[in-house]
Amino acid sequence: MVPGLAGGGDGVRGGGAVSLTRLPLLRAPLACNGAVYLRTHGAKPRGTRAGQQGYANSMTSNEAARARAGGMIGKVKRALGPAGVFLEGFIREPRMVGSVIPSSMNTIDRMLTPVDWEACDVFVEYGPGVGTFCRPILDRLRRDAKLIAIDTNPLFIDYLKRTIPDSRFSPVLGSAADVESIVKAHGADHADYVVSGLPFSTLPDGVGPAIAAATHRVIRPGGAFLVYQFSARARDFMEPHFARIDDGYAPWNIPPCKLFWGWKA
Repeated sequence: MVPGLAGGGDGVRGGGAVSLTRLPLLRAPLACNGAVYLRTHGAKPRGTRAGQQGYANSMTSNEAARARAGGMIGKVKRALGPAGVFLEGFIREPRMVGSVIPSSMNTIDRMLTPVDWEACDVFVEYGPGVGTFCRPILDRLRRDAKLIAIDTNPLFIDYLKRTIPDSRFSPVLGSAADVESIVKAHGADHADYVVSGLPFSTLPDGVGPAIAAATHRVIRPGGAFLVYQFSARARDFMEPHFARIDDGYAPWNIPPCKLFWGWKA
């Protein structure tokens, strides 16, 4: 079938799909009166108007624009690699992705420094994106421990499943507010540490408080909620649950971000 000619679909919209076996020479689309038509050679039109449209179907200018945009995004994504996937995820769900640029290694190292890795059986991450934190966590994690990465964006989850073949790693499509049931589904009663880069200041109403409360419940005593944010508002959600919150700052991150470690008594 001829791909990408119906708003990103795999066929041509109209009276019927077009087969390459019936169009031996498929030329470029031809714009005409606000629509785009396939200009073909080597295939004879049928006797009826409906039959002729079987090989020369049209799509609206809006659909053509979406197809071109989709092709452009695909080219940019392939050129940028993981950064391109991250950018596409930000474009699709800007309220759920904290930044258009992944965190710096300096930020990651500072965020993970307080973790007692020998005492860590279950580590959870909210909003893993393309795995910027996942790989450093796995590098530090014990061989018999596990990392559960939760994201609402299927684009990121699919990418992580394809690119991190580690038996300790479980990417999960879901909400951080459901962390308790997700952890139990993976055979654990609690998490030792949870790290989050979710943008608390832009989450839908009620979601931030729900995530903070669920996170406090799932973390064992002595464990911590690790949060990196561009806004201090995340601390407002943490304070009702974590009696001790340590602060930090990562000035070399792009953009600079605030760091919080909420410890469960």
